[in-house]
Amino acid sequence: MKFKPRNKQTTIIIIVIIVGALLGGLILGMGKTQTSGEESEHTETKGHADTEHHGEKTDAKHDDAKGHEDEEHHASSEAQKGPHGGKLFSNDGYGLEVTIFEKDVEPEFRLYTFKNGKPLDPSASQVSVTLERLGRKPQEISFVKEGDYLKGKAVVEEPHSFKVTINARYGDKPYQFGYSQEEGRVSMTDEQLKLNGVQIMTAGPARIKTSLQLIGEIRLNEDSTVHVVPRLAGIVESVRANAGDQVKKGQVLAVISSQSLSDQRSELLAAQKRLSLARTTYEREKTLWEEKISAEQDYLQARAVMQEAQIMAQSAQQKLAALGASSSSSNLTQYEIRSPINGVITDKRISTGTVAKEDDNIFVISDLSTVWVDLTVRAEDIGALKTGQKGTVKSNAFDAQDVGTVSYIGALVGEQTRTAKARIVLANPKGIWRPGLPVNVNLVAGEVDVPVTISTDSVQKMGDRDVVFGRYGNLLEARPIDLGRTDGKLVEVLGGLLADEKYAGTNSFLIKAEIGKSSASHDH
Repeated sequence: MKFKPRNKQTTIIIIVIIVGALLGGLILGMGKTQTSGEESEHTETKGHADTEHHGEKTDAKHDDAKGHEDEEHHASSEAQKGPHGGKLFSNDGYGLEVTIFEKDVEPEFRLYTFKNGKPLDPSASQVSVTLERLGRKPQEISFVKEGDYLKGKAVVEEPHSFKVTINARYGDKPYQFGYSQEEGRVSMTDEQLKLNGVQIMTAGPARIKTSLQLIGEIRLNEDSTVHVVPRLAGIVESVRANAGDQVKKGQVLAVISSQSLSDQRSELLAAQKRLSLARTTYEREKTLWEEKISAEQDYLQARAVMQEAQIMAQSAQQKLAALGASSSSSNLTQYEIRSPINGVITDKRISTGTVAKEDDNIFVISDLSTVWVDLTVRAEDIGALKTGQKGTVKSNAFDAQDVGTVSYIGALVGEQTRTAKARIVLANPKGIWRPGLPVNVNLVAGEVDVPVTISTDSVQKMGDRDVVFGRYGNLLEARPIDLGRTDGKLVEVLGGLLADEKYAGTNSFLIKAEIGKSSASHDH
């Protein structure tokens, strides 16, 4: 039977379609087989929750093209969340949960081991953990059994930002797991740092002047302060000076009318008259005795009377001098009260027409060319004080500072306050340091060489810790630090940063803000 050419062409087309369909089915079948194999190989990585150390996600990833062995594959896969809230790793039925415990203790690793999902005796596993931090040598931590877990034998220092490698052995088989986590970290290039005005500095040794910060108050220099009293009772006739006036030594401040002063002056005048008469009689009797006219007895008697009159006149003169009153005054009752020093009248308690008693404190005059700074010193700081020590006094009310010298340190500590008193003498030629003014005082206690210091401007607060931002390549990481002595510009680092490490020395608050916005921040 012969086919027509048209029928032959149709047959060929049908055969091509059938062959194409068979090849397509074969290719699809091979694709499904390959997909099924891949899914089988990664079954354990599916459904892993992003676990946390205090709440952070772990982004461990794995590249099958690297030809990792089965154990290495498990080490790089994402960890599951374990029953104790930590990271749970598993391989061939062996499981290990990693936690960092820090409730009421310093942060420490606690590891829990499992076999086929059931807890194992911790002592059946030998485990070590290696931490790799930025700018640090790897730290290896060994473990000891405690209760139902293995406890790390070292404190896990902040920040908890590191790469973790876990080497475990159970029975005769070794296991290795690992993960990385970041905390308080941000990336900034040199150009970004320059644009933000962040200067990178190097931690290192320096000489620090240790200082003591105290509070104080300006007071009158009591050694240059005079309380003026009348010494005589009387009626105030006039007042010639007021509070705040500058006065000179000897200047009349007030005038008092005093009857007792009148009596004193009258007594002096009478004594002076008696002395004058006795002196005249003595001169006459002396001449008569020398000329052999009168007896020696008359001469001696006249001399005795004159000497007695001299004594009475001197006594009356001294009484007036003790009162500060002049002996030559046309008005016997008038008493002028004069300033005993150059200074400023800081208090006035007298007015015209009032009666002043002899012991009234009517004026207080102070020489304000020097003042006292009274300090309150805590008991633990007393040992740092010495007389002759220099201190910088700064005003709380206006922009002024000056240097004074410690002149006095109290010998007693208050029973209630547990503080002592100290005093600085401060020169005050311009009169800007007014009594009653509160001040801050910075005393230099000594100089000391310290191995690691940083700029005080670099220190920031994150939570309740002082931190400095260390620079490692393009990364900046918050490093909690313990601080020691400071001189206001540099501060001693007792722990948390090593000598020769780079850190953000200026505008570090900008880095703190960036970390606060970044996912690299870590909330405890």
